[in-house]
Amino acid sequence: MSQNNISKFVVDNLRLLELTTIVNLNKPFYDSFLQFLQQYEYSDVASFIHEEDSNKARKVIEYYLANPAGATLYDGLGRPYKNEKAKWYFLAWILRDAPAQRLEPLLRSINGATIEQKKVELINHIREFVGPLFPSSEKWTWPVVSEIMLARLEGSRRSIKGTRFESLVRGLLTELFSAKGLSLTVGEKQITLGDETYDVQVISASSKILIPVKTRETMGGGHANLFTRDIFKSISVAQENGFSCIPVVIAESWGGDLNSLKCKNLVYIQANPNQIDDISIKLANELEAMMPVWKLFSEE
Repeated sequence: MSQNNISKFVVDNLRLLELTTIVNLNKPFYDSFLQFLQQYEYSDVASFIHEEDSNKARKVIEYYLANPAGATLYDGLGRPYKNEKAKWYFLAWILRDAPAQRLEPLLRSINGATIEQKKVELINHIREFVGPLFPSSEKWTWPVVSEIMLARLEGSRRSIKGTRFESLVRGLLTELFSAKGLSLTVGEKQITLGDETYDVQVISASSKILIPVKTRETMGGGHANLFTRDIFKSISVAQENGFSCIPVVIAESWGGDLNSLKCKNLVYIQANPNQIDDISIKLANELEAMMPVWKLFSEE
């Protein structure tokens, strides 16, 4: 049955479809790791994870990190990681850990003359800790690892996509202002006021317009209320600091009351954030439709 026959919204989980495709593309990376381990007489990943000789395991990790991987590892948007990051991330993932959020900050406290030595020590320590928690060999096979990878890629995808939409808004505004000859500049960096971060800033000769970019994929639940409150807070903090605020909201189903927001202008794209191509067109049109606002601001 076509989803158009059951709902006006995107029923199919497009994010899951895309992430599953990427995970499958990453299987050769797992296979190349297994082939690498077999050179050191490990029959499978589990036998390496449960290696009792810590010095031997440490050397294997060191050799693995120091040499080119035999395949490509892709991030949550299907972009290839560089060799060094790919292997570091992969080892952390299969050990049920978060390389960027948890492990990289820990590296500063790990003994070692170089960052490479610190990574080896940290990965080996985690291997010794995690191995006994998952004694079954099945827990280290591709079907299980692929589920772990799916979860990790979803987290990275969310972060990357947020940055992508920020870049999209920034690029569209820059093109628009240039085409219309407006004396406005689009800041290259975010701006922070207290604990609020604004993704894009439009700068005139005398002031700034702050633009938080908010995206939401799911519908309903407690997070929907938090999403609305987050938008309200962004507007309030900007205004309390003397700035105008124009939120850009991209959400397929958002129950917020647009009229209750304490701002004169808002860009609301009613679309699933996974539909990037469609959103780009709609967003360009909405931003251009606000030309009277941009023109007035440029003349202040």
